[in-house]
Amino acid sequence: MIEQVKAILGYGEICDHCLGRFYGKLSFGLTNQERGHALRVAAALDANEPYHPAAGVCWVCNNLFDQVGLWAEKVCTALEGLEYSTILVGTRVPPLLTESEEMVWSDQNLRSPEPLKSEMNREVGKAVSAKTGRMVDFKHPDVVVILDIAGDQVEVQVNPIFIYGRYQKFERGIPQTHWDCRACHGSGCEACNFTGKQYADSVEELVGRPVMVLLKATGAVLHGAGREDIDARMIGTGRPFILEVDTPQIRSADLKELELAVNTAAAGRVAVEFDRWALRTEVETLKSNKAHKKYRILVEVEGDLSEDELNLALNRLQGVTIHQRTPRRVAHRRADKIRERDVLEIRCLGIEEGRYSIEVLGEAGLYIKELISGDDGRTRPSLTEILGRPAQVTSLDVVLVEEMANGGE
Repeated sequence: MIEQVKAILGYGEICDHCLGRFYGKLSFGLTNQERGHALRVAAALDANEPYHPAAGVCWVCNNLFDQVGLWAEKVCTALEGLEYSTILVGTRVPPLLTESEEMVWSDQNLRSPEPLKSEMNREVGKAVSAKTGRMVDFKHPDVVVILDIAGDQVEVQVNPIFIYGRYQKFERGIPQTHWDCRACHGSGCEACNFTGKQYADSVEELVGRPVMVLLKATGAVLHGAGREDIDARMIGTGRPFILEVDTPQIRSADLKELELAVNTAAAGRVAVEFDRWALRTEVETLKSNKAHKKYRILVEVEGDLSEDELNLALNRLQGVTIHQRTPRRVAHRRADKIRERDVLEIRCLGIEEGRYSIEVLGEAGLYIKELISGDDGRTRPSLTEILGRPAQVTSLDVVLVEEMANGGE
């Protein structure tokens, strides 16, 4: 290895950081600077020549590591005004510096080098941590700071925060998430009164707006465990969701304070319970969660029908696997295929407003309106098919969506 070190020293002036980093994965308890100094001494002793400390401008890094303190100051300045507990530093290294070190790796067939950006990340991260008292977190940092060496600037990426909760929707006609206007696709036109929106409000906006104000955030996205139809209410225990809050300047809010702000602003329309903070990884779990759902519907049947006749028909749907071709009403946005879903429980609760009140517990993905109407034969069996007369849902409420288990790493 000493001959290899001598060869590297022969390339030109090199700092101890870069010399040590070429062997950065050897030995323990040493910084690259200490490792480089030791290698330089060992090479001088082996050659029985005078020891020459690192001097001049390093041809590999241009003495970048002399500026660690300056970069740490830039980071601290860039983070002023943000609330954060953890940080991660990354470095965008100019191609010329990367090419210089990679040339040595290749020429000398080095087996254990550490990239320049890794050392820069670590050294600046340690300096920032010492100045701010904040900890470095490699998995879930509150903020990520990118050192743009060529541009001589710092970029700050504030990671979103995630809140797990449940919402109830009491007003029909509100979609779960924001919809761009179909006519102008969000740019604003006469059809949408220049709002860019198909609907004036959504659950996402009613929940997200107060949270954005309190956390000084730039946006909020609602990830729901499924979604109810726009004309359906979501009552009972509520629908699980995760709210993703983008670029929050404040992160240590009290969840009950946020909950109160939402419930006050959206009173009578939407209500939430914020249960806990969540992780990004839980979003995918939530959205793929195949939870059973319970519905309460009002059904109108053509002609006279006794409750006994209805109950006999419902018994024929109890525990049955339903074959449903993609309903016509969603065919424009869903793949046209036949899905099989089970009716777990179905029963009549009585008569309301001249219509039958029916409760259905169904497997995730069961289309309830089509279970009743048959959708012109696309859903079989259906209540319409069994009764031999048209039946349709006039109102639908979701009363239960199963909870997902707490997420993890």
